[in-house]
Amino acid sequence: MKEFENITFSIDNGLALLTFNRPEVLNAVNADVLTELKEAIDIVKADASVNILVLTGAGKAFVAGADIKYMSTISTLEARAFTRYGQGIINSLVDLDIPTIAAINGFAFGAGAEITMACDIRIASEKAKFGMPEVSLGIIPGYGGTQRLPKLVGDSVAKHMIFTGDPINAEEAYRIGLVSKVLPLEGFLDEVLIYARKILANATIAVRQAKLAVNKGWGTDVITGVAFEAEASAVAFSTEDRFEGMKAFLEKRSPEFKGK
Repeated sequence: MKEFENITFSIDNGLALLTFNRPEVLNAVNADVLTELKEAIDIVKADASVNILVLTGAGKAFVAGADIKYMSTISTLEARAFTRYGQGIINSLVDLDIPTIAAINGFAFGAGAEITMACDIRIASEKAKFGMPEVSLGIIPGYGGTQRLPKLVGDSVAKHMIFTGDPINAEEAYRIGLVSKVLPLEGFLDEVLIYARKILANATIAVRQAKLAVNKGWGTDVITGVAFEAEASAVAFSTEDRFEGMKAFLEKRSPEFKGK
């Protein structure tokens, strides 16, 4: 497995775990971090044995935003290139055909919040905090925050967060639908990995097709979306796992899925 400088990355029985690992700067994102994130995502794409990806952070933060020291030194054109580069990498999380889980252990501000929004499922520790503080720095969210946040929590709540820069805690994030679970900090990652392995126990092709159907329908009308759903459903029906799952149900036993 490749050694990284700014993240740690491992694969174990179908589960890939990526940890942002710059705790001395609260895991702030710079170009090097983005490059390593891209490399790890490329590894996941190329490894057919990986069926779920979990992202988390070392120390007190998930990712506490972009590296302001770095950003303060770049020109307008360099900033545009940095933004587009980061957008492309974060978009690739959405494009993964396997489920992704953001295990938000602490601060998720700016770019950190935007990375979590690109994941399929967001689970927060009780100590997590979310915020979009860019306007207080004279800039705006640039890694999808102005687009994904309104779709997740509604435009009024999203505009409040973006226009004021005010952070919210984990309970508020749960209330507005930004995260699906809030867990105690003690044993947090272990609980998230248990949850991830619950997903892994299901038919992997069916899970992938379900993600495809949800994602295809997210930006379109319901009629177009259900047409995508029918095609994805047909793929799932064509698998050996479909026969095994239904047979196991009728025989009142646990299924033994093969990913075929």
